[in-house]
Amino acid sequence: MKTTRRNLLKVTGLAAGASLFMDPVEALAGTAPKDPSTQLAMLVDTSRCIGCQSCERACAEKNGLPAVTGQPDSSQRRATGPEAFTVVNDNSTAAGSVFCKSQCMHCDQPACVSACLTNAMYKTPEGPVIWREDKCMGCRYCMVACPFDVPKFEYGSINPRIRKCAMCYDRVTEGQQPACVDACPQEALLFGQRGQLLTIARARIAERPADYVNHIYGESEVGGTNVLYLAAVPFEELGFRTDLGTVAYPEHTKTFLYSVPLVLLLGPAFLAGLRQATGSKGGGHHG
Repeated sequence: MKTTRRNLLKVTGLAAGASLFMDPVEALAGTAPKDPSTQLAMLVDTSRCIGCQSCERACAEKNGLPAVTGQPDSSQRRATGPEAFTVVNDNSTAAGSVFCKSQCMHCDQPACVSACLTNAMYKTPEGPVIWREDKCMGCRYCMVACPFDVPKFEYGSINPRIRKCAMCYDRVTEGQQPACVDACPQEALLFGQRGQLLTIARARIAERPADYVNHIYGESEVGGTNVLYLAAVPFEELGFRTDLGTVAYPEHTKTFLYSVPLVLLLGPAFLAGLRQATGSKGGGHHG
């Protein structure tokens, strides 16, 4: 679309008008799960992980990311980013070396979704949290909101995007498993409905209590996540945050949003309109 003053004012005006009718409740509505037990989820059993990085390589190939180099090193903690949506770290614990995969946690009520005023960050009905390029205005509120520090911005790109794991949403909607799950030779990764995976996780703890701590990480953290973990050592030894509480983060912001004058929403709406008016390229789902 050719950018003219008339077009710019028209688009930004429509965006601002839409914001005037946007109720903060609507901003939160997209984060509330209807039935988390039937959503698609992943169980990561760290006691079975051998650190082979097959999951990393499969993720890189599937998403067109740089090839995986090097091996997990207990002296270096790697984080996910634009060039690696999942990483395996080697953690030195009281019980010895424990390998652990990390990626987006796909929260039941994602803080990133509640912070996104343009619905670019989106909790799908199936469970995965995805990012939609054609709706993003680049505000990066999702990065600030995420308690797991997952969404990352491509600062070095001329057309920067928010990048993160999307739980291979395109694959799972076609009846396939995420690429990382398919690639795991140890069955350290299981994919299925969240309720079923919780049943499996509880059964493993009950059958071999000496091999697991009696806790399923993600069952209740920040209101619950769609990536669940089992471990033989306390989760803080694996680098997990254990201070997040059990209340979904969007619940913490409800009172704030009710008190925010709607005029404050005009700024982001203006930027969204500006992005569209200046011919930003649309696109599909990424992450």
